Order: sequence, then C-alpha cells, then structure tokens
Amino acid sequence: MTTDKTASSTPFHDPELVSTAPAEAAQDPHAEEKRRLRTQLRRLRRNLTASQQHEASRQLCRRLKQLPEVRRARRISLYLPVGGEIDPTPLISWLRQRNARVYLPVLRPFAENHLWLVEYRPDTPMRRNRFGILEPSRHYSARRSNRLPAWALDTMIVPLVGFDTEGNRMGMGGGFYDRTLAFTRVRRPRPCLIGVAHSLQQVPHLQPAPWDISLQAIVSDRDIIRP
Repeated sequence: MTTDKTASSTPFHDPELVSTAPAEAAQDPHAEEKRRLRTQLRRLRRNLTASQQHEASRQLCRRLKQLPEVRRARRISLYLPVGGEIDPTPLISWLRQRNARVYLPVLRPFAENHLWLVEYRPDTPMRRNRFGILEPSRHYSARRSNRLPAWALDTMIVPLVGFDTEGNRMGMGGGFYDRTLAFTRVRRPRPCLIGVAHSLQQVPHLQPAPWDISLQAIVSDRDIIRP
C-alpha cells in the first residue's frame, strides 16, 4: 500500500527528464532558448531546502483551497512532485474529506507522449515509470473503471517549469499535457486547467508555442494569476 506521504517523496532519474520532440522543436524558433531557461529554472527549484519546499507547499495548498474551481471539483487530477516541483499532495486528504475523487497522470502505453488519468486511492498499487516517477501500476491503470478521459475531469492541477504574468507556460518539453489536452481547443466539456509552480519560476515573458494549451489560472506559493 502506498501512502500519500510516501508517494510525494519519490526519488527519480533526472537527466533532463524529457526533451522537446524534434518535430515540435523545428516548428518553434525559441526552442533552444527555452531549453536553456528550462535547465536554469529546474536547477533553481532543486536547490530549495526541505524547509523552503515545505513552506512553499503549505502556501500553495492554502491558495488552491481558495479557488472555486478546486472547492467545487468532484473529479480532480494532480501530480506527485519530483525534481524540486512544488508539492500539491497535502491537498489530497482535504479533497477526500470533501468527497472528491483524485486522479494522477500515467504514461499511456502504445501512445507516444500521451497520458491516462487514473484514480488514486490509499490502496492504489504503484510502480515507477520510465522516468523513475511513481504512478499507478500498468495493470491497475489498464482497467477502464479506474480511469477517466481528460474531458470528464472537473479540474486538473498541472506542474510548470516556468510561467509569466500573462499566463504563458513552459512545461518539461515532452508535450505530454499538450497532446493529452489538445481536444480542449475544439470541444467541450473541458476541465479547468490550473498550473502550479514555485514563485521563483516566474519569468518576465515566455513566447508561447502554437501547440501550447492555455491555463485558466496559475498558482504559486505567493500569488494567484488569472490570465
């Protein structure tokens, strides 16, 4: 049995966890600049002390609890933090007390850079994926009753590597969320998308790529941004 505390303190392999797909890099003239910035911002968050991480997580969750999109959600996804990512997992017990069902992203087999959204319960069997990140096991995730399509979620809390005040975002560069959420450009229903990060990951400006999915809010340990 994997507890929330155990899942949120996962060791992982960190050789630039994912990289921008070559075809997308060719379409984005800012790809090299973003790669350098991504490396810099990931180094900054990894250098935070355990005490700083704990306080940032506490402040983040306090702000998330204020959002109506989180308070009214009954089906919500978040993530298990790695590599200094800000930690949203203290929110899990609060969500369960409110009878919300919590889902985690899982690397979808046989579909390049796509995600499943799989329900996370206290007794969910966990495994490490190819990046060394804990996620619900392949057998558990393969059962349709344990997962939802992204459009059926109320709210998704997604990790960011960088962001600006206009709501532009930069992820890990693998396009997992962008591909999984591409449907949001053309159809509804769609989940409310909330990006989260440490405040030190804010930059003056990010140039969005054509395939970037927009967010409804960005929350850090210091602020709530509504693009």
